Amino acid sequence: MIEVKKVSKTYGRQAVLHDVTWSVRKGEFWGLIGPNGSGKTTLLNLISGVERPGAGEIALDGRPLSSYGRKALSRKIAVLQQDGLPPVSYSVRDVVEMGRFPYQDWRGREKDGPEGSRRLLGEIMDKLELSALEHRPLSALSGGQRQRAALGKVMAQQPELVLLDEPTTYLDLRYQMQFMELVSGWQREEGLTVVAVMHDLNLAALFCDRLLVLSEGCVVAEGPPEDILSAAMVDKVYQVKAHRVPHPDSGVPQLLLQRRKAESGEAKGIRSGETGG
Repeated sequence: MIEVKKVSKTYGRQAVLHDVTWSVRKGEFWGLIGPNGSGKTTLLNLISGVERPGAGEIALDGRPLSSYGRKALSRKIAVLQQDGLPPVSYSVRDVVEMGRFPYQDWRGREKDGPEGSRRLLGEIMDKLELSALEHRPLSALSGGQRQRAALGKVMAQQPELVLLDEPTTYLDLRYQMQFMELVSGWQREEGLTVVAVMHDLNLAALFCDRLLVLSEGCVVAEGPPEDILSAAMVDKVYQVKAHRVPHPDSGVPQLLLQRRKAESGEAKGIRSGETGG
Protein backbone atom coordinates (compact mmCIF):
# COMPACT_ATOMS: atom_id res chain seq x y z
CA MET A 1 0.00 0.00 0.00
CA ILE A 2 2.82 2.40 0.93
CA GLU A 3 6.23 2.39 -0.69
CA VAL A 4 8.94 4.64 0.73
CA LYS A 5 12.05 4.60 -1.45
CA LYS A 6 15.36 6.22 -0.43
CA VAL A 7 13.60 9.12 1.27
CA SER A 8 15.60 11.86 2.95
CA LYS A 9 14.47 15.08 4.62
CA THR A 10 16.40 18.07 5.92
CA TYR A 11 15.39 21.26 7.70
CA GLY A 12 18.03 23.82 6.83
CA ARG A 13 21.31 22.04 7.45
CA GLN A 14 19.82 19.48 9.84
CA ALA A 15 19.23 16.03 8.34
CA VAL A 16 16.13 14.49 9.92
CA LEU A 17 15.67 11.41 7.71
CA HIS A 18 18.39 9.72 5.69
CA ASP A 19 17.84 7.25 2.84
CA VAL A 20 14.74 5.58 4.38
CA THR A 21 13.30 2.65 2.43
CA TRP A 22 10.23 0.90 3.83
CA SER A 23 7.02 -0.72 2.61
CA VAL A 24 3.63 -1.26 4.24
CA ARG A 25 1.10 -3.78 3.02
CA LYS A 26 -2.66 -3.32 3.21
CA GLY A 27 -4.16 -4.40 6.52
CA GLU A 28 -0.98 -4.18 8.59
CA PHE A 29 -0.67 -2.36 11.92
CA TRP A 30 2.77 -0.75 12.17
CA GLY A 31 4.35 0.99 15.13
CA LEU A 32 7.07 3.59 14.53
CA ILE A 33 9.41 3.58 17.52
CA GLY A 34 12.66 5.28 18.44
CA PRO A 35 13.99 8.04 20.70
CA ASN A 36 12.98 11.69 20.48
CA GLY A 37 14.33 13.36 17.36
CA SER A 38 14.75 10.11 15.44
CA GLY A 39 12.44 11.20 12.60
CA LYS A 40 9.23 9.33 13.43
CA THR A 41 6.82 12.26 13.17
CA THR A 42 8.63 13.63 10.11
CA LEU A 43 8.16 10.28 8.35
CA LEU A 44 4.47 10.33 9.29
CA ASN A 45 4.12 13.86 7.91
CA LEU A 46 5.71 12.80 4.63
CA ILE A 47 3.36 9.83 4.27
CA SER A 48 0.35 12.05 4.98
CA GLY A 49 1.38 14.52 2.29
CA VAL A 50 1.71 17.41 4.74
CA GLU A 51 5.40 17.66 3.83
CA ARG A 52 7.42 16.55 0.82
CA PRO A 53 10.70 14.64 0.92
CA GLY A 54 13.91 16.38 0.01
CA ALA A 55 15.01 13.28 -1.90
CA GLY A 56 13.44 9.93 -2.80
CA GLU A 57 9.78 9.16 -3.39
CA ILE A 58 6.66 7.89 -1.66
CA ALA A 59 3.92 5.97 -3.45
CA LEU A 60 0.40 5.13 -2.27
CA ASP A 61 -1.32 2.23 -4.03
CA GLY A 62 1.23 2.39 -6.82
CA ARG A 63 0.79 6.11 -7.50
CA PRO A 64 3.15 8.91 -6.46
CA LEU A 65 1.74 10.55 -3.36
CA SER A 66 2.19 13.96 -4.99
CA SER A 67 -0.25 12.99 -7.77
CA TYR A 68 -3.26 12.90 -5.41
CA GLY A 69 -5.48 15.94 -5.01
CA ARG A 70 -6.43 17.16 -1.55
CA LYS A 71 -9.84 15.49 -1.33
CA ALA A 72 -8.73 12.32 -3.08
CA LEU A 73 -5.91 11.95 -0.56
CA SER A 74 -8.32 12.66 2.33
CA ARG A 75 -10.48 9.75 1.18
CA LYS A 76 -7.42 7.51 1.38
CA ILE A 77 -5.59 8.79 4.46
CA ALA A 78 -6.74 10.11 7.84
CA VAL A 79 -4.40 11.56 10.46
CA LEU A 80 -4.84 11.82 14.22
CA GLN A 81 -2.30 14.01 16.01
CA GLN A 82 -1.12 13.47 19.58
CA ASP A 83 -3.17 16.36 20.97
CA GLY A 84 -6.29 15.11 19.18
CA LEU A 85 -8.44 18.24 19.16
CA PRO A 86 -8.05 21.60 20.90
CA PRO A 87 -10.65 22.41 23.58
CA VAL A 88 -12.75 24.65 21.32
CA SER A 89 -16.48 25.36 21.40
CA TYR A 90 -17.56 22.98 18.61
CA SER A 91 -19.88 20.23 19.76
CA VAL A 92 -18.89 16.57 19.61
CA ARG A 93 -21.37 16.01 16.78
CA ASP A 94 -19.92 18.96 14.83
CA VAL A 95 -16.41 17.55 15.12
CA VAL A 96 -17.35 14.04 14.01
CA GLU A 97 -19.28 15.47 11.05
CA MET A 98 -16.11 17.29 9.92
CA GLY A 99 -14.76 13.92 8.87
CA ARG A 100 -17.20 13.91 5.94
CA PHE A 101 -15.46 16.85 4.25
CA PRO A 102 -13.74 14.71 1.56
CA TYR A 103 -17.15 13.55 0.30
CA GLN A 104 -18.87 16.95 0.19
CA ASP A 105 -19.19 19.49 -2.61
CA TRP A 106 -18.64 23.21 -2.19
CA ARG A 107 -22.10 23.52 -0.61
CA GLY A 108 -21.32 20.91 2.03
CA ARG A 109 -23.62 18.34 0.41
CA GLU A 110 -22.77 14.73 -0.32
CA LYS A 111 -23.37 13.22 -3.73
CA ASP A 112 -25.52 10.34 -2.40
CA GLY A 113 -27.59 12.52 -0.09
CA PRO A 114 -27.56 12.93 3.69
CA GLU A 115 -29.17 9.66 4.81
CA GLY A 116 -26.16 7.37 4.46
CA SER A 117 -23.89 9.86 6.18
CA ARG A 118 -26.38 10.41 9.00
CA ARG A 119 -26.60 6.67 9.58
CA LEU A 120 -22.80 6.28 9.54
CA LEU A 121 -22.30 9.10 12.02
CA GLY A 122 -24.88 7.59 14.36
CA GLU A 123 -23.10 4.24 14.28
CA ILE A 124 -19.74 5.88 15.03
CA MET A 125 -21.17 7.89 17.92
CA ASP A 126 -22.66 4.72 19.41
CA LYS A 127 -19.48 2.67 18.91
CA LEU A 128 -17.34 5.29 20.64
CA GLU A 129 -19.91 5.93 23.39
CA LEU A 130 -20.24 9.56 22.33
CA SER A 131 -24.02 9.72 21.83
CA ALA A 132 -24.64 11.07 25.34
CA LEU A 133 -22.03 13.77 24.68
CA GLU A 134 -23.35 14.68 21.24
CA HIS A 135 -24.19 18.31 22.00
CA ARG A 136 -21.47 18.95 24.55
CA PRO A 137 -18.70 21.39 23.51
CA LEU A 138 -15.17 20.04 23.29
CA SER A 139 -14.08 22.56 25.93
CA ALA A 140 -16.22 20.68 28.47
CA LEU A 141 -14.72 17.25 27.77
CA SER A 142 -11.92 15.34 29.45
CA GLY A 143 -8.78 14.46 27.51
CA GLY A 144 -9.99 10.93 26.93
CA GLN A 145 -13.38 12.11 25.66
CA ARG A 146 -11.75 14.62 23.29
CA GLN A 147 -9.50 11.89 21.90
CA ARG A 148 -12.55 9.67 21.27
CA ALA A 149 -14.23 12.57 19.45
CA ALA A 150 -11.08 13.00 17.36
CA LEU A 151 -11.14 9.29 16.55
CA GLY A 152 -14.80 9.64 15.55
CA LYS A 153 -13.85 12.36 13.06
CA VAL A 154 -11.16 10.09 11.60
CA MET A 155 -13.59 7.16 11.37
CA ALA A 156 -16.12 9.38 9.57
CA GLN A 157 -13.55 9.90 6.80
CA GLN A 158 -13.76 6.18 6.01
CA PRO A 159 -10.05 6.07 5.14
CA GLU A 160 -7.99 3.11 4.01
CA LEU A 161 -4.88 4.26 5.87
CA VAL A 162 -4.86 5.73 9.39
CA LEU A 163 -1.82 7.63 10.70
CA LEU A 164 -1.56 8.14 14.46
CA ASP A 165 1.04 10.45 15.99
CA GLU A 166 1.56 9.48 19.64
CA PRO A 167 -2.21 9.20 20.16
CA THR A 168 -2.06 8.14 23.83
CA THR A 169 0.47 10.72 25.08
CA TYR A 170 -1.93 12.71 27.25
CA LEU A 171 -4.13 9.80 28.37
CA ASP A 172 -4.00 7.88 31.63
CA LEU A 173 -3.61 4.09 31.63
CA ARG A 174 -7.33 3.35 31.39
CA TYR A 175 -7.89 5.63 28.40
CA GLN A 176 -4.66 4.51 26.71
CA MET A 177 -5.93 0.93 26.65
CA GLN A 178 -9.47 1.99 25.73
CA PHE A 179 -8.24 4.08 22.82
CA MET A 180 -5.90 1.41 21.46
CA GLU A 181 -8.61 -1.26 21.76
CA LEU A 182 -11.00 0.95 19.78
CA VAL A 183 -8.43 1.51 17.03
CA SER A 184 -7.47 -2.17 16.94
CA GLY A 185 -11.10 -3.29 16.74
CA TRP A 186 -11.85 -0.81 13.94
CA GLN A 187 -8.74 -1.92 12.06
CA ARG A 188 -9.75 -5.58 12.19
CA GLU A 189 -13.38 -4.92 11.24
CA GLU A 190 -12.57 -2.74 8.23
CA GLY A 191 -9.24 -4.27 7.14
CA LEU A 192 -7.55 -0.90 7.65
CA THR A 193 -3.86 -0.14 7.46
CA VAL A 194 -2.58 1.66 10.55
CA VAL A 195 0.77 3.37 11.16
CA ALA A 196 1.25 4.75 14.67
CA VAL A 197 4.13 6.66 16.24
CA MET A 198 4.53 5.07 19.67
CA HIS A 199 6.70 5.88 22.67
CA ASP A 200 5.38 3.12 24.92
CA LEU A 201 7.18 0.02 23.64
CA ASN A 202 5.04 -2.37 25.69
CA LEU A 203 1.84 -0.88 24.28
CA ALA A 204 3.32 -1.12 20.79
CA ALA A 205 4.07 -4.81 21.30
CA LEU A 206 0.49 -5.45 22.46
CA PHE A 207 -1.22 -3.85 19.45
CA CYS A 208 1.18 -3.64 16.49
CA ASP A 209 1.84 -6.43 13.98
CA ARG A 210 5.18 -4.95 12.98
CA LEU A 211 7.61 -2.32 14.25
CA LEU A 212 9.93 0.09 12.44
CA VAL A 213 12.83 1.33 14.59
CA LEU A 214 14.33 4.73 13.74
CA SER A 215 17.44 6.26 15.25
CA GLU A 216 19.08 9.51 14.12
CA GLY A 217 16.94 9.50 10.98
CA CYS A 218 17.93 6.01 9.84
CA VAL A 219 16.12 2.68 9.88
CA VAL A 220 17.74 0.45 12.51
CA ALA A 221 15.41 -2.55 12.32
CA GLU A 222 11.96 -3.67 11.22
CA GLY A 223 9.83 -6.74 11.83
CA PRO A 224 7.37 -8.28 14.30
CA PRO A 225 7.67 -7.26 17.98
CA GLU A 226 9.00 -10.72 18.87
CA ASP A 227 12.02 -10.11 16.64
CA ILE A 228 12.55 -6.43 17.40
CA LEU A 229 12.00 -5.79 21.10
CA SER A 230 15.08 -7.03 22.89
CA ALA A 231 17.32 -5.85 25.71
CA ALA A 232 20.11 -5.36 23.17
CA MET A 233 17.97 -3.13 20.91
CA VAL A 234 16.79 -0.98 23.81
CA ASP A 235 20.37 -0.57 25.02
CA LYS A 236 21.62 0.33 21.53
CA VAL A 237 18.84 2.72 20.52
CA TYR A 238 17.71 4.22 23.84
CA GLN A 239 20.85 3.70 25.97
CA VAL A 240 18.69 2.07 28.63
CA LYS A 241 19.09 -1.34 30.26
CA ALA A 242 16.00 -3.57 30.27
CA HIS A 243 14.83 -7.12 30.91
CA ARG A 244 12.58 -8.78 28.33
CA VAL A 245 9.72 -10.95 29.60
CA PRO A 246 6.71 -12.53 27.84
CA HIS A 247 3.27 -11.04 28.45
CA PRO A 248 1.35 -13.55 30.61
CA ASP A 249 -1.75 -13.41 28.37
CA SER A 250 -0.51 -12.97 24.81
CA GLY A 251 3.14 -13.97 25.06
CA VAL A 252 4.31 -10.83 23.23
CA PRO A 253 7.53 -9.32 24.59
CA GLN A 254 7.35 -6.77 27.37
CA LEU A 255 10.25 -4.73 28.69
CA LEU A 256 11.08 -4.09 32.35
CA LEU A 257 13.45 -1.16 32.74
CA GLN A 258 16.48 -1.33 35.02
CA ARG A 259 17.44 1.59 37.23
CA ARG A 260 20.96 2.91 36.96
CA LYS A 261 23.04 2.33 40.06
CA ALA A 262 23.92 5.55 41.90
CA GLU A 263 27.69 5.96 41.87
CA SER A 264 28.20 9.48 43.21
CA GLY A 265 29.62 9.99 46.69
CA GLU A 266 26.53 12.03 47.56
CA ALA A 267 24.22 9.15 46.65
CA LYS A 268 26.39 6.67 48.60
CA GLY A 269 26.28 8.97 51.61
CA ILE A 270 22.51 9.18 51.49
CA ARG A 271 22.22 5.40 51.33
CA SER A 272 24.49 4.99 54.37
CA GLY A 273 22.58 7.54 56.42
CA GLU A 274 25.09 10.41 56.08
CA THR A 275 23.27 13.71 55.85
CA GLY A 276 26.21 16.08 56.27
CA GLY A 277 25.82 19.52 57.70
